[in-house]
Amino acid sequence: MTGFDLRQLLAERGAERYDLHARHLNHQLPRMLHTIGFDKDYERAEGAYFWDADGQEYLDMLAGFGVMGLGRHHPVVRRALHDVLDAELADLTRFDCPPLPGLLAEKLLRHAPHLDRVFFGNSGTEAVETALKFARCATGKPRVLYCTHAFHGLTTGSLSVNGEDVFRDGFAPLLPDTAVEMGDLDALERELRRDDVAGFIVEPIQGKGVQPTPPGFLRAAQELLHRHKALLIADEVQTGLGRTGDFFAYQHEAGVEPDLVCVAKALSGGYVPVGATLGKDWIFKKVYSSIDRVLVHSASFGANAQAMAAGLAVLSVMEDEDIVDRARHTGDLLRGKLAALIGRYELLHDVRGRGLMVGIEFGRPKSLGLRSRWTMLQAARKGLFAQMVVVPLLQRHHILTQVSGDHLEVIKLLPPLIIGEREADRFVTAFTAVMDDAHSGSGLMWDFGRTLVKQAVAHR
Repeated sequence: MTGFDLRQLLAERGAERYDLHARHLNHQLPRMLHTIGFDKDYERAEGAYFWDADGQEYLDMLAGFGVMGLGRHHPVVRRALHDVLDAELADLTRFDCPPLPGLLAEKLLRHAPHLDRVFFGNSGTEAVETALKFARCATGKPRVLYCTHAFHGLTTGSLSVNGEDVFRDGFAPLLPDTAVEMGDLDALERELRRDDVAGFIVEPIQGKGVQPTPPGFLRAAQELLHRHKALLIADEVQTGLGRTGDFFAYQHEAGVEPDLVCVAKALSGGYVPVGATLGKDWIFKKVYSSIDRVLVHSASFGANAQAMAAGLAVLSVMEDEDIVDRARHTGDLLRGKLAALIGRYELLHDVRGRGLMVGIEFGRPKSLGLRSRWTMLQAARKGLFAQMVVVPLLQRHHILTQVSGDHLEVIKLLPPLIIGEREADRFVTAFTAVMDDAHSGSGLMWDFGRTLVKQAVAHR
């Protein structure tokens, strides 16, 4: 019997968390958290809430960047994982066909009936890598198009279709893929005329800035792509599984049927990493074209029993608890209440998104006093005002949110899909208080703003 005791280890060493990260992991993470006052010691979580070491409750409006679609520690998912561990399955033998992957694939494909097959990997970026490889193999063409400002992951292939230089810098050479402006069908067609495009990968709502594709764009792009024998790839890693008020975000636009769909994040139940690439039968048969190519694309931990059990439990909960409808209803309620504040606050410029994927954008105010403070922040670094809002939401109101991308004055809300009117009202009340403070032209927010300016200038 081993002497390992996880609870005892955490009790003895848990207080060293920030020092351990600084010494052995990404040393900039604890530095950043200390700077903005996010260096909390979270001890416990349930549903849409978590608690720090002092017992203070926090509302989660981030959901682990969308991973915690059902909130933390959903009892059905927990039970499924206990059950699969207790079953002592002969997992990952690699030379059998266990039932759980087939059952999860069957259940996923019911939500995309125009697709036929699934490949299971371990993450969102791996789901994208799979789609890129499959598109190239199926079409025999080398190039994939993507949108400016896109985010599809950070491994080398998915980084090649990442629309932000801040992520790409220092990692060249990348694959010879090409960006087009989202919504620019003329630019898309110009690239397609070169007859070397395997596909076009697109987020139906871009995570960076929470920017939905323009109405009609996905369907028109699909028609262009198919005319040029190229594929439409929908990256639903963040937007899928009910996040936007439909099971997949591309389903908001009639007639759109992507050739490949990438899924991850919420499929995990917040427990076991999993990614899935859904695709058409003929694409898979091009990749796995003979017995010799049976393992031409695989993943060592892909389709493991724990991940499959978590995924099956997640989809079951989504059906039993009407998660998609709840996300649509609560999202409409939350966005409506936030949008009603636009006329009240001159710093608040836009509220957008779908379902429970919400973007709150700030912009240049009209009054002289606020404008001078805004200009001070912009001169130091664009995006500082949004950070000024995020910090008091956590520090004073105990609500965790995120800035929606580097150099953007946008906050992104990605709460667990299980939240309701109570959580929406709590956020709106807190956000209103923060906006009142910001528009007072003085106080703690602007004091913190000066601290951020000093930090930004010091690190140029």
